[in-house]
Amino acid sequence: MAEQPKKTRTSARKIKDRWKAKGWYNILAPEMFNKQLLGETVADESGKIVGRIAEVTVQDLTGDFSKMHIKLHFKVHHVQGQDALTQFVGHAMTSDYVRRLTRRKRTRTDGTFDVATKDAWKVRVKPMAIADRRIQSSKQRVIRQIMERVIRSTAASQSMGELVRGMISGELAKNIAIACKPIQPISRVEIRQSEVLETGAVPEPTAAPAEAPVTPAPEAPVAPMPEMPAAGEPPAAEEETEGSPEELQPDDL
Repeated sequence: MAEQPKKTRTSARKIKDRWKAKGWYNILAPEMFNKQLLGETVADESGKIVGRIAEVTVQDLTGDFSKMHIKLHFKVHHVQGQDALTQFVGHAMTSDYVRRLTRRKRTRTDGTFDVATKDAWKVRVKPMAIADRRIQSSKQRVIRQIMERVIRSTAASQSMGELVRGMISGELAKNIAIACKPIQPISRVEIRQSEVLETGAVPEPTAAPAEAPVTPAPEAPVAPMPEMPAAGEPPAAEEETEGSPEELQPDDL
């Protein structure tokens, strides 16, 4: 077996120097998620961070334990100082959660629809509807048509941020279930996956506001200190604020 060449001290020194040249950058969520901190990444040049994908669950952003099965995907598109700004590129539900919803003697109806929002974002939305019993394929076709109609009308009247919040919160799924009820009662509707096909209007990154100069508060006037008696002199008697009994008028007694 051939021996591997040993690393020289110069090569080890170069590796250490290359690591020291790298810096840490904060990955921030987009405006729709209030620019929350998603994590940190390391790179020797800021341009190498652009294009990286960050994955985080809704529970990490909102603290809602019931949304731990929803994973959000963000892509870095701009670097501003030590902050890496991202934009939403899609979401997906965990495979174990989807399998848990699909059981025997149930009917799962999937759909894939490409829609456009009012701010010119093109998104691929993949909903699924689950019925408690086996239903005919003709009803499944009608359910798909209803899902497409609700999703298209909702996306056309909302911005990208509003559509994402509707998919994550379950509001869009609730509207689909209500629309499908006359055809077939649906026990569960989920938006299991979404993907951004084309980016629309993106707000320009704003610089961090400069801190306003702090003006010192005006000092309160200091009351003059009472004069102290000289050494050896008796303290002056305090003036009486109330009249003595002899000075009071008869009406006051």
